[in-house]
Amino acid sequence: MSKKKLLSSQIPEVGRRLTKFTGKELIDRVGRNVINDVVTSILSGGNVRTLTEGLTQRRILLSNASLFLTYLKGSKLFDNFEQNLNSIVIKELLENKLKAEEKIFLQWFIGLTGKSIQNVLRSDPDGVEKHLKDFSDRLSNAANELTKEFGDIETSIQLDKDNYLLNWPSLLQIFYAIGTQSLAIRGSEKSMYGKLFEKLILGSVLTILGFAQIDPEKSSKSKMVFWLSQRQNKRESDATVLVKPGVGARFDLGFIGPGNSEISLDKVSRFEREMDHGRQLHYMSTIILVDRIGDGSRITEMAKEINGSIIQMSMTYWVKEVAEVLSEKLDLKHPILKMSQDESLEYIEKEMDKIDLKVFMD
Repeated sequence: MSKKKLLSSQIPEVGRRLTKFTGKELIDRVGRNVINDVVTSILSGGNVRTLTEGLTQRRILLSNASLFLTYLKGSKLFDNFEQNLNSIVIKELLENKLKAEEKIFLQWFIGLTGKSIQNVLRSDPDGVEKHLKDFSDRLSNAANELTKEFGDIETSIQLDKDNYLLNWPSLLQIFYAIGTQSLAIRGSEKSMYGKLFEKLILGSVLTILGFAQIDPEKSSKSKMVFWLSQRQNKRESDATVLVKPGVGARFDLGFIGPGNSEISLDKVSRFEREMDHGRQLHYMSTIILVDRIGDGSRITEMAKEINGSIIQMSMTYWVKEVAEVLSEKLDLKHPILKMSQDESLEYIEKEMDKIDLKVFMD
């Protein structure tokens, strides 16, 4: 198959770029100021899901349009495109010469995402053939049902100087591909934003509270320092801070709603109370950050029983509360402790302007 006869060659550049990217790339593409504003809002009680929904919607809309245009161009590139779409896509995927984003994009045309395509394409040839036949049969049956229910449909679309005719079968192929794509993007965004903003939120909060980021493998500093996502004794904390030699705390952040107190409790009890760093044993407290705790929940009292603390990020002044917990448990000294609640928000916004969020992505 020549390059000119590849469906993947018809994918618009915007579609390729939005198919797969890292947290660092997101900061570059969306802009530091936009991500900075999102983090600042979260530090003032904003909901990360609400704040990132606009970014997700933009990616879905542009990706949907790119997929639609790829289908239209493919219909001009291949004979009997509607009937041969499955075989065209599978042939390109199995050649294993495509870039990762091209493979991800093409798999949406046959209703596959992530793990599902690995399971199907790594199975025996009969398994692949069965999947494609079942997929084709379902689309065909749906087209027949719609024809009986609503009658035949034919629509003409003009793109630049080219005209494209679409009917029930082709429209259903497009609808299903777009649905698959949208679900895949929402799933990947949820995972990516969770991991990304865990680092950005914790890194920002601890920097604002006067801690300096270090690499624990290279530095033995143990006064007013922190590091992110360090594995210790097979248990992982999202952040670790040392206020002074021998005294520190582990942070775990989870975007957990009020209906998941069991998960929150598991987070409270997951870490050991001691840790070795810099040839010294440090006493470790545990602080859990969650979205919100449901009314009547005993999780806060249960956390106190094991000397842990749970703080709700839905509360407007939760960063100041973190400072107060660190002051009470670890004797932290910081100017924010003497500020009023409103003054603390002004201080956070001012300090956020000084932070380069990319340093937390290394």
